[in-house]
Amino acid sequence: MTLGVGVGLRAPHYQQFLAGRQRAAWLEVHSENYLDQSGWDWHVLQQLRRDYPVSLHGVGLGLGSARGFSAEHLQRVRALVRSVEPVLVSEHLCWGAVADRQLNDLLPLTLDRAALDLLSERVSRVQDALGRQLLLENVSSYVRFHADAMSEAEFLAALALRTGCGLLLDINNLYVNQCNHGEDALAAIAAIAPGTVGELHLGGHLVTPEVVIDHHGANVAEPVWRLYEAALARFGALPTLIEWDTAIPPLEVLLAEADKAAVLHARAAPLRLAAARDAEVVQVPASEGASMSSSLALADHQQLFAGALFDAQLAPQAVALCSDGHGHAEHRYALYRGNLTTTWTKTLAAAYPVVLALVGEEFFGGLARAYGRAHPSGNADLNHFGAHFSTFLRDFPHVAELPYLPDMAALEWLLHRAHYAPSAEGMSAQQLAAIAPEQIEATRFRLHPALQLVASDWAVVPLWLAHQPGSGVSFPTDMTEPCRAMVLRPKWRATVQPLDAAGHAALGVLAGGGDFGAALDAAFEQNDNFDVAASLQHWLAHAVIVASGLAPERA
Repeated sequence: MTLGVGVGLRAPHYQQFLAGRQRAAWLEVHSENYLDQSGWDWHVLQQLRRDYPVSLHGVGLGLGSARGFSAEHLQRVRALVRSVEPVLVSEHLCWGAVADRQLNDLLPLTLDRAALDLLSERVSRVQDALGRQLLLENVSSYVRFHADAMSEAEFLAALALRTGCGLLLDINNLYVNQCNHGEDALAAIAAIAPGTVGELHLGGHLVTPEVVIDHHGANVAEPVWRLYEAALARFGALPTLIEWDTAIPPLEVLLAEADKAAVLHARAAPLRLAAARDAEVVQVPASEGASMSSSLALADHQQLFAGALFDAQLAPQAVALCSDGHGHAEHRYALYRGNLTTTWTKTLAAAYPVVLALVGEEFFGGLARAYGRAHPSGNADLNHFGAHFSTFLRDFPHVAELPYLPDMAALEWLLHRAHYAPSAEGMSAQQLAAIAPEQIEATRFRLHPALQLVASDWAVVPLWLAHQPGSGVSFPTDMTEPCRAMVLRPKWRATVQPLDAAGHAALGVLAGGGDFGAALDAAFEQNDNFDVAASLQHWLAHAVIVASGLAPERA
């Protein structure tokens, strides 16, 4: 496939891609960001797939999870693949779940027969569900295990042979693992047959005294460029992607990395057929598996590894599963615990920015850690993590001095979910005018899928508005003032609009399926001077109502 060099599509660059064609041959997106197939992200993807080939890169299936593999998540991925029709579909060679929770990380597998058998069954199952080939990516790791019985390259080659899957070879991950485990990246490239590799990844890493971290937050390092040249020489000019997921730079920086890769890619193009025809598969000697964890079933191994992420007292047992790691096994295992809590914090911060502003970063980090332990993720889609945050805060004694905080969290969760709600066209004034006057009270109006009503005993709506740049709203002086509002998304951006008691009552009736006559009755009970015409005009202007129909008993 001659796709050339692409880049990962990230939200900070949406507008530039929408504004005009960029010099990227193709785009990769993370599948989990688009599973809802609605909202602004979905709209952007639908626009850009007209101009760019798109690849779906999954991070949530956890194919190597002995327990906790989500058939429901697979079906959502399947539906996304059918909608997007991507040129490539890929996932990771990892696990990420146990029986009672999702860890939302790319955790390292034991490289043994049990894991190979499980992965072979899972990959075949996924390919059958998708109706197409899946590419599996090698992951970076901070630990290896005593139970390992083969190299990662041998594992990948055997998996491809058994299942017919393709391989996504991440060159940076090869280098990171070479640094962390003393593995030979060039030997790994030589051990994989050219015909099995379908894509190459390039990204940046962070060097620390104890370990090299694959953080996708820097330029591609020079040793990785040299390995990329070796991979091109062996596998040919495969589709290549520049990844940059943290500390995302200006788009021009990302495109400059793609330009550099494109120069090397162009040089390799004539070698592709020769590489595929003449290459000889080199076998890398298998590692000798020790007995420390060989007696543990794969599920037990993963359960212990995961359990110690939550319970530090189990850490010595989990570390004992790991090979020495140059004397840094304990520190390296702790990085996975750090990844878990960092994921909790970042995910909650994205959904609850005003709560974060109210309590400060340090306290919010503590809240995130406490919440993650009390309510572990149950979904491979992190957009659902945080659903219980407001309830958690109501029972969390350390926020008792901020009694309005749970209601603020509830408001922000409605905003978060509104971002992913299905899209709908607002009803027009002409459509409203077409309803016969004698039928208007019997009409039921359907509200926008993103719309949610808010009622609080605290002044959380003006407080939220005061935190929005350019709102012009002052911070409330009395937080005990009750408020009502609606969360809506008229033009892709979810927002909050205050409501009076009458408007809130009317919309509450409509949201519950009541007809317009009942909604008016509820409004006039609150305010004899409720302005029907002004309210309808406002609702139309902000796409509050999207359709209408007569109540069945009056049709």
